Amino acid sequence: MNTGMQASNMTTTPARTEHWTRAELDELVVGVRTAVGAHLDWSSTAQLVAERLRRHLPSPDVLTAEERLGAADGYQSHTLHVEPDGSFSIIAVVWRPGQFTRIHDHVTWCVVGVIQGVEHEELFDANLNPIGTSDNRVGEVSGFAPPGDIHRVHNTAEMTAISVHIYGTDVTRIGSSVRRFYN
Repeated sequence: MNTGMQASNMTTTPARTEHWTRAELDELVVGVRTAVGAHLDWSSTAQLVAERLRRHLPSPDVLTAEERLGAADGYQSHTLHVEPDGSFSIIAVVWRPGQFTRIHDHVTWCVVGVIQGVEHEELFDANLNPIGTSDNRVGEVSGFAPPGDIHRVHNTAEMTAISVHIYGTDVTRIGSSVRRFYN
């Protein structure tokens, strides 16, 4: 059975780093901070941040065994880092089999790296016509920036999927990276 979850119901836990060493997190944070500090357009920033995440993509043990289980009622996110000035945040998202997002777009650029399982992504144009799909697998990193970021993510596999998301804002402050949902 598919279980969708709107961002307003998404569970977020506070920042923590017990399983991913502080040095590993610091390396990623410094790289992202440098990319964001270049003050480029959103698309270029997403590309630079994607390069940093490719170099520093963690393993699933960035989360505790309990956190890696996810939640039965929808995908679950765990905050790994929020930049003090609010310019970016790093979030791990856990998707049980069958869980998905609604079609949506974003308030800012985003970079995603899969660290466990497969995330199926459907892309849409501004009129919500399907324009492509991809199965994002372990080790794959992608980024995007509005406009042109309308998509839906679905765990179509039989195992739990986990991904690391880096957003160009403090999503813990604004509550979600989603700008709007589409029907």
